[in-house]
Amino acid sequence: MPGRELCRQLGETPQLFPVLWGLQRFYLMRAEFLRARELGQQLLTLAQRVQDPALLLQAHYALGNTLSYFGEPAAARAHLEQALALYDRHEHRSHAFRYGQDPGAASLSYAGRVLWLLGYPEQALKASQEALILAQELSHPYSLAYVLYFATVLHQLRRESQATQARAEAVVAFSREQGFPLWIAGGTVLRGWALAEQGQRAEGMAQIWEGLAAWRATGAELGRPYYLGLLAEVHRETQQVEEGLRTLDEALALMYAHGERYYEAELYRLKGELLLAHSVEHDVEAGACFHQALDVARHQQAKLLELRAAMSLSRLWQQQGKRPEAYDLLAPIYGWFTEGFDTADLQEAKALLEALA
Repeated sequence: MPGRELCRQLGETPQLFPVLWGLQRFYLMRAEFLRARELGQQLLTLAQRVQDPALLLQAHYALGNTLSYFGEPAAARAHLEQALALYDRHEHRSHAFRYGQDPGAASLSYAGRVLWLLGYPEQALKASQEALILAQELSHPYSLAYVLYFATVLHQLRRESQATQARAEAVVAFSREQGFPLWIAGGTVLRGWALAEQGQRAEGMAQIWEGLAAWRATGAELGRPYYLGLLAEVHRETQQVEEGLRTLDEALALMYAHGERYYEAELYRLKGELLLAHSVEHDVEAGACFHQALDVARHQQAKLLELRAAMSLSRLWQQQGKRPEAYDLLAPIYGWFTEGFDTADLQEAKALLEALA
């Protein structure tokens, strides 16, 4: 393990921290999550040993965003909240230049995605908006591009296609101006999804493919299962079922290879939906996918992905004449929520429950 070898060579001193940080970021972008997680834990151990609040801030942020990709949103939230509790925008202003992005704005951005997964879409939006306000006040372009990108992701998760398109266009334009190829690529994928959702499916799919190629050209492997899930959605909408299933097979293979599991439940749900679109004779296999999506979402405490999986299974049961079972599955999950009732997912769940009642 490179981090351990460095510790042996250099000793566990604060001077080692930036080196370990750079390694941790490298492995995270390569989607080598086990190494990234271990290095994050080493960062936290070192910061705790020297009791340096500035290093603790960075270590909690590093572990928080790494765990969010592992599919551990509750643990990720805890670390991100600790980072934010330590953060002072004036005292830690230099961190953006030392470590690449402002840790307060970045922690708020990741908190937005984590809170959405945990079932708090309004709190997620508030965190994202706070991140944007903070990033706009800082004189650090990369932090602003970073935050704009994650704001775009959150709007996509909330299924807000127009807002996704607007944010995506902003991040692409700003990143072109500043020369940030990674965020140009990511913004292009998300803009493609938004265009497809608004009916421009051919153009949308072309942009997703363009963005995917540009993302890989940067050397980044992080995020590809999520992007491929978006592509599979568009394949389903364009009745390209076989292509959609192949895309999901690739996404799931990458997920298993690297351990990037935060979108796992949605990938299984989408596979079930594509199987049903292929043929009603695949209802048993599709049902198994929906059950697997439910199990994963429950294990991860990903309430919004649990709601989506429950809706897919409830619709299948409704078609099979099992309306009471469908209602009994969906009602308690919908009843858990305390916010976000104007979002597409919860509105869809409410309408389905009314149809099943």
